[in-house]
Amino acid sequence: MPDRDAPGSPADRAPPHEAVLSRVLTGMLDDVQAHSGAVYVLDPGENVLVMNAMAGLPRVFAAPWERVGLGAPIPVADAARERRLVWVGGEEEMAGRYPRIAVVLPYPFALAALPVASAETVYGAVYVTWPGSHPPDLSSRERERLAAACDRLAEYMEWAAAQGRPVLPDSGVRLQETDLGENVAAEAVRMAARLPYGLCALDLDGRIGYANQAAGDLLGIPAERLLGATPWTTLPWLDDPMYEDSYRAALLSQQITSFVALRPPGDWLSFRLYPSTTGLSVRITRARAAPRPGRPPRDSGEGPGRLVTISHILSLASALTEAVGVQDVIDLVAVEIMPAVGSRTLVMLGSSGGRLHVLGQRGYEDASVVERFDGMPLSARTPGTRALLTGVPAFFESQRQLERLYPSRYATPDGMAAWAYLPLIASGRPVGTCVLGFAEQRTFSAEERAVLTSVGGLIAQALERALLYDAKHRLAHGLQEALLPHTLPELPGLEVAARYLPGTQGMDIGGDFYDLLPVGTAAAAVIGDVQGHNVTAAGLMGQVRTAVRAYTAVGQSPGRVMESTNRLLVDLATERFASCIYLHLDAARGRALLARAGHPQPLLRTPDGRVRVLDLAGGPLLGIEAGAVYPTTEVPLAPGSVLALYTDGLIEIPGVDLDESLAAVADRLAAAGSRPLEEVADALVRHVAEARERGDDVALLLLRPR
Repeated sequence: MPDRDAPGSPADRAPPHEAVLSRVLTGMLDDVQAHSGAVYVLDPGENVLVMNAMAGLPRVFAAPWERVGLGAPIPVADAARERRLVWVGGEEEMAGRYPRIAVVLPYPFALAALPVASAETVYGAVYVTWPGSHPPDLSSRERERLAAACDRLAEYMEWAAAQGRPVLPDSGVRLQETDLGENVAAEAVRMAARLPYGLCALDLDGRIGYANQAAGDLLGIPAERLLGATPWTTLPWLDDPMYEDSYRAALLSQQITSFVALRPPGDWLSFRLYPSTTGLSVRITRARAAPRPGRPPRDSGEGPGRLVTISHILSLASALTEAVGVQDVIDLVAVEIMPAVGSRTLVMLGSSGGRLHVLGQRGYEDASVVERFDGMPLSARTPGTRALLTGVPAFFESQRQLERLYPSRYATPDGMAAWAYLPLIASGRPVGTCVLGFAEQRTFSAEERAVLTSVGGLIAQALERALLYDAKHRLAHGLQEALLPHTLPELPGLEVAARYLPGTQGMDIGGDFYDLLPVGTAAAAVIGDVQGHNVTAAGLMGQVRTAVRAYTAVGQSPGRVMESTNRLLVDLATERFASCIYLHLDAARGRALLARAGHPQPLLRTPDGRVRVLDLAGGPLLGIEAGAVYPTTEVPLAPGSVLALYTDGLIEIPGVDLDESLAAVADRLAAAGSRPLEEVADALVRHVAEARERGDDVALLLLRPR
């Protein structure tokens, strides 16, 4: 592209960037027969993608995504971040992979997103959409044409940067528009005027470019007064999100849609919308009967502007449902809200004990700028405390305005030029304040203030849930840490290492446990798994561990320890079971006596590096049968051997055969078994420690006689 557009020519004679982007985008859409698309330019300083050119759809449709963080879970961000093509074949796939988009745009369409990048630099991304009738897969021809167009864009951006005219982010999105009125032939106008039903032509923004006389008669307004305006601004009884949704659905899916609306006082009209890539044709007739069930019309303010509000709120509401802890909420606000409103900084404040606390921040390289707010009494006169205590949002359009009302040294926490202080009120009580800082002075319109206030309500609900979750999480981990040994004793002639990893589902707490204790000149070890992943399981685990210690202290053999613990669980009638392996290890004699209760078989690595699964006789799970017997098995342990005891979370991996998983653990033990035991433990649990999801807890205890 640079060779055609500007090779060797002066920079001031090169075409404007927006013209080049729009031309390439239009050519791309024609090439693959897509009906809409957009070009995003990456702002590397903020890691934000900014929409610079758009075609085929009104700008209002993309309002929540005009500025998106590079880490946002949407197709263009994934394409730019991972430098790959992202294909979403339809409505169901969009709902499964990108639910935030599906909530705002629940219509049948297919989408492809691609990076605009050279070998060294990512310049941005592109997306294009097709109607829902597109085949479920992207053809090889479409892939090649899209990739070629993105390569041309990357070449142009690389050339422009070398010329000292880099393509910069520009939120002033260029739209491809068509003035339908100029393209209507005179004969077509006369023909339409003779038809007995109403006809209207709308451009992509919903403005009426043509309306015949019948349309004016049916709508109750002269046809010439309809021209140049949108139906929902000219006709208050059409200003209803339901009707606007039909308009959006027709444009985005490129499928015919229809709806029935009541023209006061009692005339029902039928509207049928025929979409194309340049606009809509609308046929208006009298409805034969009122719809059932009916829906009353609404008479409210500006139609298209409200779509921006609804879109942003729906997008954030969908995103916040995924938030678990406080940091999740902060991350989502930073990714979803900051780019959308142009905020440069974010501070999330909470309160407890009559003082403010900084829950998190984004955009400040020097954290001490906001740390001075941590611990500030709520009686301090600052905009943050006032918003928290009164529940009234505050918007400051300049530093002068802020300092006039709050001369305190705490009033301006940073070098920003404008601020929005949003009170976070949930369940009727304040939970915090969200502070958004803007690099330049700005005027907060009434609509923007309403949007930000509504967003504050959504953040408050998510933050309240997150604070409760974090409190439960701390409680659960405190209980788990209290029930598991803080350290393992150092025993002569024995090297030991242990690991515990909670499951990632539920409260991150469970019933897996291990212990090691001296028995004269020998040692006793136990590992077990109580059924469940909650506080009840953890509490029962503590009882089992205490019982094992007590029976060990009175000198019972491994088999007798298992039998006594089993009777205890049966007597407790908890309706929960436990698996367990208990052993006495005499390093001086080079042997171990083991008893097993329904637990996975341990692994033994001999000094020559071979690993085998020990075939131990055993009894049923603890807590099932009061009279169960647990036989004892003697296993020789030469110095340098490694005995690996583990719970089933180490080998039970979704989609992997159990035997294959056990063999993989054995291979890792064989390869790493001669290293220090702490390194061996890390090697054995690494595959589950790095997994994003763990359905079960993992406990591991390694023993090596010296």
